Amino acid sequence: MTLRRLLVTTAALLGFVPAAVAAPKTMVAAANPMAVEAGLDVLRRGGSAVDAAIAVQMVLGVVEPQASGLGGGGFLLHYDGASRAIAVYDGRETAPAGATSRLFLDSDGKPIGQADAVRSGRSVGVPGVLAMLELAHREHGKLPWAELFTSAIGLARDGFAAPPRLAGALARMPWLRDDVALRAIYYNDDGSPKKLGERIINAALADTMRLLATQGARALYDGPIADDMVDRVRGHIRPGALASSDLAGYRPVKREPVCGPYRVWIVCGMPPPSSGGIAVLQILGLLEPFELWRDKPDDLRSLHLIAQASRLAFADRNRYVADPAFVDVPVAGLLSPTYLAERRKLMSPDRSMGEVAPGVPPGYVERGTSHMSIVDRWGSAVAFTTTIEGPFGAGIMMRGFLLNNELTDFSARPEIDGKPVANRVEPGKRPRSSMSPTFILDRDRKLVAALGSAGGARIIGDALQTIIGLLDWNLTMQQAIAQPRLIELNGTTELEEGTAIAARA
Repeated sequence: MTLRRLLVTTAALLGFVPAAVAAPKTMVAAANPMAVEAGLDVLRRGGSAVDAAIAVQMVLGVVEPQASGLGGGGFLLHYDGASRAIAVYDGRETAPAGATSRLFLDSDGKPIGQADAVRSGRSVGVPGVLAMLELAHREHGKLPWAELFTSAIGLARDGFAAPPRLAGALARMPWLRDDVALRAIYYNDDGSPKKLGERIINAALADTMRLLATQGARALYDGPIADDMVDRVRGHIRPGALASSDLAGYRPVKREPVCGPYRVWIVCGMPPPSSGGIAVLQILGLLEPFELWRDKPDDLRSLHLIAQASRLAFADRNRYVADPAFVDVPVAGLLSPTYLAERRKLMSPDRSMGEVAPGVPPGYVERGTSHMSIVDRWGSAVAFTTTIEGPFGAGIMMRGFLLNNELTDFSARPEIDGKPVANRVEPGKRPRSSMSPTFILDRDRKLVAALGSAGGARIIGDALQTIIGLLDWNLTMQQAIAQPRLIELNGTTELEEGTAIAARA
């Protein structure tokens, strides 16, 4: 896949809420029109933004199973239109209790091949998205839980026309037919993958969703579904360590958002174990004194500075950010104006800094994916990024849904130069993520935008450039999304091919 195609796909998942939106106006932005319609139907019936998010997620699990679903995890931000408070829900997958720091190393201590890591039982973490959504529904839902599954169950039972992204992914990944359950649903009798527009029926998923609709999320973590999940993971040719006790013990976590100022706005994002919120705020803080608003969107000075600031943020991300239950993440230090001012000295408007080392922030002591943005009639909003990690996750299907390969988001090596890696594998730990669901508020904490993206580590750059386009260059949301993309992960700077900025570089 070219960078151009990747970014067009991810940028299409961003959603914007103009500052002038009236309370009765509702909005759903998601990756598939069938999912959008399910969310809008819930809002029309008096449902909340969280209600709509659940309906959207269930439909996405049916029509875009390669990106998210019951077997994955996610991060959800909720904005309360009345109190203007933000609640953060962490449904990230966790490593099984039997996982060790050598999970992705061979007998010689070297990282195993990518394919062996991804397409395996060992990459499967305890899924968290359903438990997280149930918690958010308990606190912010208005319609009954069971009603939110209706659209998804109907599509899975009666069938749907294969949409472009699913058909394209099936065509590119012939190894998927190795899984018997996947082959039965997404391949024809002659062994060919379902093509664009061909009918897909997933009766097994309809049955699973009916059970979850009536019994609640715990039915995924205790009982026959959980037993089948453990059997599939442990029975794989490359087995994992998932146990019934891991599933029974899973709990979603509520956290505080990370927020910071940018010019006259407040930007709020996801805290660790996501690296997205911190990275976006670091980059904005590094860039603010350069007054990008004076430049045009295609000005090479601005693009160069964005790349340099991104290098600095990714160096810190890779060094410090991991699950806060296992690592002391110096969040305040990483976002400290004093620290950012010191790091900013490494930036130059006219030359590259090369690959950079992480800084030492105050308080530090040595020791595929989908997105939706929704607004309801009460002005409350959801920014929700959901994933099973790579396309089709671990390639393991059971009861109609795919299991994640989220544990590959851990660092393969537990130590580098004799020092422990923050994002190493540990039992019960949540792997670091780049998912960046984000709210932009004005100085009175009124909602200005709800946004996010898909695209792995590139999520951070995609969200960042959209924010800069909106706030610095006064672009509309569609214009901000359509900007040529620049991605910098503290290595080679990637420019979206076929665009003016790539031609001028």
